[in-house]
Amino acid sequence: MSDSGHITRLLAEVQKGDKSALDALYPHVYSQLKKIAKRHLAYERGVHTLQKTALVHELYLKLLGQSEVDWQNRAHFYSIASRCMRQILVDYARKKSALRRGGKNRPITLDEEKLDLENHAEEIIEMNDLIDKLSTIDARRSQVVEMRFFGGMSIPEISEVLEVTTRTVDRDWAKAKLWLYNELKAM
Repeated sequence: MSDSGHITRLLAEVQKGDKSALDALYPHVYSQLKKIAKRHLAYERGVHTLQKTALVHELYLKLLGQSEVDWQNRAHFYSIASRCMRQILVDYARKKSALRRGGKNRPITLDEEKLDLENHAEEIIEMNDLIDKLSTIDARRSQVVEMRFFGGMSIPEISEVLEVTTRTVDRDWAKAKLWLYNELKAM
């Protein structure tokens, strides 16, 4: 059985409440979740208080605490992981922002590889709000932004999760960046 098929089977067993499946699932998804977190936090300052291992553990606990989720397959799991990572990072940014009320506004970067939680907490919250707004206009583009910006996923990974071509994801990403740029400019 392929790894993706094995993960899908384990997710179904976890959903049914099988605790041994949960233990078996963890080693299969941990390395990919850690890669996503590593990519996302790669450009953070060395003194950053949110480390990739802690982020992955928090993400994993949050994901598997979701008993109402109907895990369809491995790709669906990683898609939900991106959304949960977004929520964790936005919550973290809100806490940081609350500590620094009244600080200087800084321009937000659309380069998902240069996201800096320590210095851009307010901008992360703004991006979260913009992604929510974009989701009312175009849900798939919103997902692409979420997976790129918050999940640190590559175009091919997003293509697999959304079950569309990489070319479609490239177009969605380009159009979403243009929309975000125009929204940010209007603020």
